[in-house]
Amino acid sequence: MRRITTELLTAEAFTPFGEVLESPNAPGRAYIDKMLENRRGGAAPSLSFTRAVPKSAPFASTTMERHEFSSQSFIPMEAGRWLVLVAPHAADGRPDMEKARAFLARPDQGVTYGANVWHHPSTVFDREARFAVFMWKDGTSADDEFVEVAPFELHLG
Repeated sequence: MRRITTELLTAEAFTPFGEVLESPNAPGRAYIDKMLENRRGGAAPSLSFTRAVPKSAPFASTTMERHEFSSQSFIPMEAGRWLVLVAPHAADGRPDMEKARAFLARPDQGVTYGANVWHHPSTVFDREARFAVFMWKDGTSADDEFVEVAPFELHLG
């Protein structure tokens, strides 16, 4: 079983997959919209709230997901540390889990996964968490794609 260990989430390390969202350090507004993307004219904005129960690490998984036509943003409203696990595309278009990267996000960090970026479903540690989630949806099966991958085990770094 492939072992994947988390590293700290930084904007530089996450750039190939999307954007790290952090509130400004000084008074004022920070725009976090450079990675927001809708690739379907008929899709509408979708803002939802989600609740996740904590897992203990290490844990095994076989699931990855993507939103081929939309970016997807996760903004913690109440959270502890949480997982941001991403993978580039393999030659067959599926997630390349040999090149997967796992990041450990702080409670005050959010992310926008770029459109068509493979990522692991929401996983939190330490405590129950709540997130605001933004993406574009048209109500078809193309909104979300979940695939099974070879089992991997996630460890906290």
